[in-house]
Order: sequence, then structure tokens, then C-alpha cells
Amino acid sequence: MDLEARSLQPNVKAVLLAKLREYKSDLNNLKSEHKRLASANSNQAARDDLLESGMADAMSVSANQRGRLMMSTERLNESSDRIKESRRTMLETEELGVSILQDLHQQRQSLLHANDTNKLHGVDDNISKSKKILTNMSRRMSRNKWIISSIIVVLVVAIALILYFKLSK
Repeated sequence: MDLEARSLQPNVKAVLLAKLREYKSDLNNLKSEHKRLASANSNQAARDDLLESGMADAMSVSANQRGRLMMSTERLNESSDRIKESRRTMLETEELGVSILQDLHQQRQSLLHANDTNKLHGVDDNISKSKKILTNMSRRMSRNKWIISSIIVVLVVAIALILYFKLSK
């Protein structure tokens, strides 16, 4: 890799060589630490420290995971509540829509029946006939009043004449 990096353009070469040196130093550090840990003559205290730090890390990771799990559960419960509320609202809206559609259907039927022209023409004809009948009844009533008035006048005159002739003799 070192040879490949040196054969590239100068601006890219500098960056790659710096990274390569960094990787080599990391590799050397890891190798030395591996040798130190792998040796059989290692100090028991170092081993115990390593195990204790591993356990502490595991517990803190476990506590961290438990906290995230609880937060996720809480969010899930809140989302479930929101979904239930949305479903309830949706059902109420659906019921309202159904009742509105039923009202509109009834109003449509009323308009269709009112728009039935045969029935409206029949009503108009009946109104015209009843108007003629009422006019004829009014004329007959006036004529009957005149006839009754003239009969009363004739009877009064007849009574007056009869009284006159009876009293004058």
C-alpha cells in the first residue's frame, strides 16, 4: 500500500501517506497490547481489572438499553393511544356522514315527489275548480238574500194591508 500511495499524484499522496502512517501506528499499538494481554506471565490484578471493567461496561450498557427500551415502550403506548383516539374520531365522523347522507336522501326524495308535475297540475286544477264553486256559491247566496228580502217586504206589505182593512171596517 505504501508503494501504491507514493505512485499517486502529490496532493492525494500526502493525504494517503498520513493516513497510512496513522494506521501503522494503530496496528503497532494493538499488537503490543495483544502481546501484553496474551502473555502467560500477566499480572492477575490486571486480569481482574479487565474483567471488572468489562462487567461494569456490560451493566451500564444493559441499563442504557433498558432505558431506551422503556422510552420505546412509552412511545409505543402513546402511539397506540393516538391511534385509538383517531379510530374513535373516524368512527364518529363516519356516523355523522351516514346520518347526513340519510338526511340528504330524504330531502332528495321529498324534492322528487314535489317535482312530480302530474300531481302539481292536479292540485292546480283542483284549486281552479274550488274557486269556481266558491264564486257560484257566493252568487247563489246573494240571490237568495234578495229573494228572502223581497218575500219579507211582500209579507210585511200584505200584513199591513190586512190590518188596514180589518181595522177600517
